Amino acid sequence: MDRLKGKRALITGGTTGIGLETAKQFLKEGARVAITGRNPETLEAARKELGPDVLVIPADASDVAAQKQVAEAIQRAFGGLDILFVNAGSVDMRPLEQFDEAGFDRSFALNVKGPYFLIQALLPVFANPASIVMNTSVNAHIGMPGTTVYAATKAALISLARTISGELISRGIRVNAVSPGPIATPLYGKLGFSEDQLKEVAASIQGKVPAGRFGTPSEIASAVVFLASDEAAFTVGSELLIDGGMGTL
Repeated sequence: MDRLKGKRALITGGTTGIGLETAKQFLKEGARVAITGRNPETLEAARKELGPDVLVIPADASDVAAQKQVAEAIQRAFGGLDILFVNAGSVDMRPLEQFDEAGFDRSFALNVKGPYFLIQALLPVFANPASIVMNTSVNAHIGMPGTTVYAATKAALISLARTISGELISRGIRVNAVSPGPIATPLYGKLGFSEDQLKEVAASIQGKVPAGRFGTPSEIASAVVFLASDEAAFTVGSELLIDGGMGTL
């Protein structure tokens, strides 16, 4: 239970779902934890659930200027950073003909641009060694209708995990990615579907998973703990698919 003892960790989008569960597991493994989020209600709920020792940073993950403020907050509170879990992101599922420029830009700002400039802002703060884990998606590998923009953003993150690894490994910073399949989180409730539509979508997605079920946030968080820990010291620029076999179809 001490795999992350003494390590300082930042989780973006750490107030719900995979981010919140990862924060819980990091704490159990002995890490000092900071989380970001932009919804005041979920930030406060996470603060209460995780306890007073967790640093809660209000921040918009798509705002480049905000990433510098996050880095400054980490420097002040922790003095350095050993682990970054890039988890904040959004899913905008629409047919190709329904996408507009604003939606396209919003997805790339939150899922790609913000993470890129957060890593840049944290460069002076990272310890040596350090670990970055990016939360990507199986959708980068499969041709699921309605996910053109979302899948493209996640493919960009997978590429960044490899290229940033090549650039930062000499500084002792490892970069890896986890690519979940469908996970039972509040995310699906934010897609604008009615309850009946949501059930239909969920059943359709589940039917494409050979394991026959949705994954759980704890299954993803456990993988993130491994990649963040010293057990993964020789794991660099890799992508771990955790998708119930969905990417094999």
